[in-house]
Amino acid sequence: MKIDHALITPDTHVWGALPGWKNSTAAIHISPHLGARFIQATIAMEAEGASGPPAPGVERVAYVLDGRLQLTIADGSPELLEAGMFAYLPPDRPHHLSATAPSRLVLFEKPYERVAGIEPPEPLIGDASDVPGEPFMGDDAARLKVLLPSDATFDMAVNLFTYQPGATLPQVEIHIMEHGLVMLEGAGVYRLGDSWYPVQAGDVIWMASYCPQWFVAMGKTPAVYLYYKDVNRDALS
Repeated sequence: MKIDHALITPDTHVWGALPGWKNSTAAIHISPHLGARFIQATIAMEAEGASGPPAPGVERVAYVLDGRLQLTIADGSPELLEAGMFAYLPPDRPHHLSATAPSRLVLFEKPYERVAGIEPPEPLIGDASDVPGEPFMGDDAARLKVLLPSDATFDMAVNLFTYQPGATLPQVEIHIMEHGLVMLEGAGVYRLGDSWYPVQAGDVIWMASYCPQWFVAMGKTPAVYLYYKDVNRDALS
């Protein structure tokens, strides 16, 4: 762990209760206590587990790793969420997640950054399998799935990146956005700052703004990770 990044491996995860959640435990990997401007957690829900609400003004993305959930938004009808499906919940929009089978999900939360003349987005439910993977900067071996729309109503992005063995990021990146990342499949090596880390499925990474970063997929199977970044806002606002 350094001032601008952290690698958090499954053997270090500590699980506990979250206020308002029932029959559920959480490992909060990334939070403002680390220096981040968002929260990333893994939630394990028993059958009949139920979610609690985010804090006022906080938006939420839930990505289902496994299991089966029902999502009810305000007074709407329940929507089924299974592995690989995701939901964006805007700030201050009542909603409820209930598990109909033991389930795990990745949760990203952050305060929504309001801009004059722009209303927060509406709720969004999607399935990653329906999102096309586009070659990243022309590289067919590194494909990016953009799960949330890129219009200015959204101040966060959540993407899936798949690398064939040996594929890499095309450059060392240094940028204003910060990242929260979880390895879903495969393995590789991540450069963070001036350090190099072997990573594999289950590992979580935090990257602060301007942390130098680069990745190469290793092994015989594709490497896949899910990641968050903040977007579409003026750094001085």
